[in-house]
Amino acid sequence: MKTSRRTFLKSGAMVALGAAILPRSAFASGSQEAVVGLQLYSVRDDMKSDPKGSLKKLADMGYKVVEHAGYADQKFYGFEPSEFKKILGDLGLKMYSGHVDFGMQAWDASKKDFTDTWKQTVEDAAYMGQEFVLTPELAENAQKDYDTLLKVIDLWNKCGELCQKHGMKFGYHDDFEGDAMLHNMKLYDIIMKYADPKLTIQQFDIANLYNAAGTNPMDIIKKYPGRFPSLHVKDVLKEKNQHNSHDSTILGKGVLDVKDVLALAVKNGSWLMIIEQEAYQNESPMDCVKDDLAAMKKWGY
Repeated sequence: MKTSRRTFLKSGAMVALGAAILPRSAFASGSQEAVVGLQLYSVRDDMKSDPKGSLKKLADMGYKVVEHAGYADQKFYGFEPSEFKKILGDLGLKMYSGHVDFGMQAWDASKKDFTDTWKQTVEDAAYMGQEFVLTPELAENAQKDYDTLLKVIDLWNKCGELCQKHGMKFGYHDDFEGDAMLHNMKLYDIIMKYADPKLTIQQFDIANLYNAAGTNPMDIIKKYPGRFPSLHVKDVLKEKNQHNSHDSTILGKGVLDVKDVLALAVKNGSWLMIIEQEAYQNESPMDCVKDDLAAMKKWGY
């Protein structure tokens, strides 16, 4: 997730993610059966104009679970938690995870505790039945300063303790735009070293580090086996856009070996596979995510 997504979350605009996840019983038993879902940010304009209708279209396509990014002012896409939970239930959809705006502003230094607003965010996530509370945000100053980065990671761990009280884990979705070195370590290596896996998870976007530094996602999975219960499943075009970045595309039509990446990830403990597409090459977002799901089914997921 890039800066545009971060701005989207901060603004409270009605976006969403989708994802499928295992029930707690399977999670507790150590099952690694892969489950597929959609990040609703892929259909963000549809969700903004008609969230209920858009969710119905996705359910009709075969999506079973959604992962949100539309939480603002204690509401999901403008709906009270109880209302949104009913909408999902009526459509046969579950929501086990979501992306929210999170940073140092969630911590009250004077009280040495999280703010009431953030505690409510966690409580609402638990009410919805989420397993994970996820942030796609790493402040730019934390990407450039080692001590600041450690403070942020420490806050993630503290939030993991808070989420754990509600039967959840806190997680980070990699969003940094470069392959920075701090204290002679790569940024992601620092994150993996200090983020406590007992309290936090890493949601690995298989395209973001490729976009930032040409990193092969398979190398990351091999380096950190078992650290990625959730993936953002994405493919990207070979040619870069005007922003010197690779646009995402329908799964199987880009340069990443997505099928092989997923096979390796599942073998190394990943099970929550969230499709994400942010650019569409003149096709409608709904048509694209339908094709994305078809690709995943073709690969056996």
